Amino acid sequence: MEKSAEGPTKKKVVAVVGGGLVGALNACYFAKRGFEVELFETREDIRQAKIVKGRSINLALSHRGREALKHVGMEEKITSQGIPMHARMIHSPSGKQSTIPYGKKGQYILSVDRANLNKQLLTEAETYPNTNLNFGHKLQDWSAETGLMTFVRSDGSEDQIQADLIVGCDGAFSAIRKQFTRRSRFNYSQTYIPHGYMELTMPPINGEFAMKPNYLHIWPRNTFMMIALPNLDKTFTCTLFMPFDDFEKITTGDEVVEFFQKYFSDTIPLIGLDALKRDYFRLPGLPMVSIKCSPYHIGDKCVLMGDAAHAVVPFYGQGMNAGFEDCIVFDEVMDQFNEDFSAVLPEYTRVRVPDDHAIADLAMYNYIEMRAHVNSTWFLFRKHVDNFLHFLMPKTIIPLYTMVTFTRTRYHKAVERWHWQDKVINRGLLFSATGAVLGCSYLLIKNPPDINKLILPAEKLWSRVVALRT
Repeated sequence: MEKSAEGPTKKKVVAVVGGGLVGALNACYFAKRGFEVELFETREDIRQAKIVKGRSINLALSHRGREALKHVGMEEKITSQGIPMHARMIHSPSGKQSTIPYGKKGQYILSVDRANLNKQLLTEAETYPNTNLNFGHKLQDWSAETGLMTFVRSDGSEDQIQADLIVGCDGAFSAIRKQFTRRSRFNYSQTYIPHGYMELTMPPINGEFAMKPNYLHIWPRNTFMMIALPNLDKTFTCTLFMPFDDFEKITTGDEVVEFFQKYFSDTIPLIGLDALKRDYFRLPGLPMVSIKCSPYHIGDKCVLMGDAAHAVVPFYGQGMNAGFEDCIVFDEVMDQFNEDFSAVLPEYTRVRVPDDHAIADLAMYNYIEMRAHVNSTWFLFRKHVDNFLHFLMPKTIIPLYTMVTFTRTRYHKAVERWHWQDKVINRGLLFSATGAVLGCSYLLIKNPPDINKLILPAEKLWSRVVALRT
């Protein structure tokens, strides 16, 4: 086939490359505006696939993602199939459990299944008569000047399309982005963190969840951790995040069991010994990459969104939410500039790049928080202080997690405000502590205690210590 956007009676053609989460949602956005939408995906249609390939880390849907879904009428359908998680459930090495709420009462994030969400979005995109889904189409070449695109079908034949706008939503290893890298003044960086991830399954027990379902369970162990998210089928998907060097040290089933007995002993009876040994060696530890680039557009012909523009590590639960927010931000800019691509694309880059770079950095930071800081008394104390101040001054002091997860505050603005609040609160605590010390010192000077009265209690206390030791 060969399609063209030329001709006075024809609508503009938007080619969305990538049929994942962001690509499928983008197809809905452009179709809703009345464009002729052609979506191209290298893989087969996952709705017909017997085995769905790709990542399976559960997703945490929060406010930004929900707002983007609401815009195309999908929020209620998706949220009804998610499981609310109101807090982190921290599992200590001794098996003790404690909770850290995500926000105020009634605030929660949703555990959603990646594959099911992708299927629902593709089905929704297909309901628009001006949308065509093309599976088994691999991008071979495209022109940023003319919009001419060439795809190779799974049977080896070629397919061409002339697009007015090309939207690259084809993931962290984007074929669309490759042509960006050949151009001058395109900034690009990728960082592989030294940790990998591995997924294990915790089955139901007597038809019910093996653990409390309305929490994101975390086993923080300073240099590594494991998390577990609930699924609708009453299982938990457990994801072990650990340095690759540590993965490679464990080579036998007995070593797996020994490792889990030392660090995650409460999970062994819940996962099962045989399943643990089998699943651990089913796949190697998989890598995680953080990608930043700029600009997101070429002229008025092409724009990058989702992981193609800003792949992030999964530790803030914002990868999908940031990608979905790309769609709604682009839509807002389209309103602002009356769908003039020559004005829309540069403005989208200007607005979105600092936010996406900010969430990439926050995701890296949050890994340290999840695996180490949650064990810190100071961190927990500061959480209580932040929440208390937020309760007293809800518009002045807003915790970082609240801004990122439960509002659409721009990511980079949230970071700036977080640094300001942190400085103010820490100085306030320092002044309070200093004032308390000076006040006590003043009282002691003005009203010095009777030394003779202190000696007798001190002697009694020492006698009790000696008695306890013997």
